[in-house]
Amino acid sequence: MKMTGGQIVVRYLEQEGVPYALGIPGHGILGFFDALRDSKIKYLQVKHEQAAVHIADGYFRIKGRPLCVFTSIGPGALNTAIGLGTAYVDSSAVFQVSGDTHVQMKGVGVLQEIERYQDSNFIRVMEPVTKRCWRVESPVQLARIMQRAFSQMLTGRKGPVCLALPMNVQAETAEVTLPQPNRPEARPEAAPEAVEKALAVLEKAERPVILAGGALFEEGGREALIALAERWKAPVITTMASKSVFPEDHPLCGFHTGSKGTPVGLHLTNSADVILALGTRFADETTCSYRYGKAFRFPDTKLVQVDLDAGELGKNYPCDVAIQGDAVRVIRQLLKGIGAAPDRTGYLSEIRDLKEKWQKTIEERRNVDTERITISQLIGVLNECLPEDVILSTSSGNTQAQLFQEFRFTGRQRHLTSGGFSTMGWAFPAAIGAKLAAPDRPVVALMGDGDFAMTMQELATVAQYDIPVVIVVADNSGWMAIKDLQYDVFGGEYAFGNDFEKDGRPWSPDYAAVARAHGIDAATVSTREEAGRAIAQAIEKGRPALIHVRVCRDYPLSGGEAYGWWDVPIPEYFEEKHGEYMKGLEEEQV
Repeated sequence: MKMTGGQIVVRYLEQEGVPYALGIPGHGILGFFDALRDSKIKYLQVKHEQAAVHIADGYFRIKGRPLCVFTSIGPGALNTAIGLGTAYVDSSAVFQVSGDTHVQMKGVGVLQEIERYQDSNFIRVMEPVTKRCWRVESPVQLARIMQRAFSQMLTGRKGPVCLALPMNVQAETAEVTLPQPNRPEARPEAAPEAVEKALAVLEKAERPVILAGGALFEEGGREALIALAERWKAPVITTMASKSVFPEDHPLCGFHTGSKGTPVGLHLTNSADVILALGTRFADETTCSYRYGKAFRFPDTKLVQVDLDAGELGKNYPCDVAIQGDAVRVIRQLLKGIGAAPDRTGYLSEIRDLKEKWQKTIEERRNVDTERITISQLIGVLNECLPEDVILSTSSGNTQAQLFQEFRFTGRQRHLTSGGFSTMGWAFPAAIGAKLAAPDRPVVALMGDGDFAMTMQELATVAQYDIPVVIVVADNSGWMAIKDLQYDVFGGEYAFGNDFEKDGRPWSPDYAAVARAHGIDAATVSTREEAGRAIAQAIEKGRPALIHVRVCRDYPLSGGEAYGWWDVPIPEYFEEKHGEYMKGLEEEQV
């Protein structure tokens, strides 16, 4: 069949069942964009290309299917780098096509070309944040490249890919036959001998712990994880990426370890004799920056590590047994061989006592009398009023850290967050993608005001397409997570530069008025009662809504408590000027 380059891309996307193409048309992508006119793929007009990638990212995390993001040449393409970086680090699949310089004019410096170091060089920006980039020189290449791109994106450790499509290639025609989607097995089992070695270690455990990563959101992961935990009688610790994959009202839920972890999780991982790590990469926040005895005691604790990506095995800690394979399938292999656990009555009683003590700590944290609601109290409100099937998204900041610590995901509730890249501005557009993926489920985005300000232009997208996402903005007039960090590591007198001020006083826009200007329901609240009522009503109405929550900004009630440790280097001159303070801080950390 004779088709233009743009039509080849669109027809192949149709074959893959891609339901949406998100982006902003520009002169550099018009050939592709025109091919969308007669397509079954729905065009979703966003207001910034970064948000388009975040929407696609959120959609994939819920649906397991990629969306197409398209951009023009130059700044439109580079606007996506943050979104691609977020998806890449968190192993989320996004297909991106970006316009590029005509093949015959490459290097002359056409409008929006980057070419002083190398001709048409924007693709170099994309290389570190994608699994693979292609630049197409002829429409004849496209069918083969499209098949390879989807295979690369959706097999092994998933991630985004980028296609650079020169303007003339989009418009030129070629006689091509589109290949059918044909991918290798994406979820391989482990070698039987590796499973046998793991079972030999696991069966000797007296204080076992399962450290579950984001890989367990794959189909069947939750059920397999519960079955393994109950068979082995081992507590499950989830990372920020995997929070909600294991029900947090289950007796074997051990919550979280690491710098933002809970006393429950930190104690369990630090006192374990065997840890089974499933699809998690042992990043610095999960490990308390690798300080021995804070989160883990490797190599004194035995480690059985399972990961699809062989590069992660033993990368940060030596493994007693390293298993390459899909985490869900490996669990099923382990279940076939692992016997009933010995009596762990004392261990299970210890876990229960730790959790009861932690619950009392949370209640004390929320039982404070302040003029404005604290973030901790707001999370308590959310826990009380959100439905059992809600999807709740966060991104970097105090809201993310405190929700990670304090919110209890039960039933079918699902947590979404920007993990390893810790991207601000992610929660809101990712929630849009989650709602497109699960239109029958309520979706709530929780974020601080600094976070919301980075992608708030997508209020127009939500209003334009009537996407009923509930946005909860915890407004403390600043980038409070960093201000609190300055308090913690430098001292209060050095906490500066993060407040939003006008005429020497804290200042914030009227976010509710901004939402109403877009035709979106909105309310401004500052107490628990007002917040609970407004959030419940917004969910019940099923319309786009924004709840502007004015929260307490007074340290330490502005944030939560860090029970772990995180390596934030302090300038050497502090040792000279503030020796006693530094000595006390170091003693406290040790």
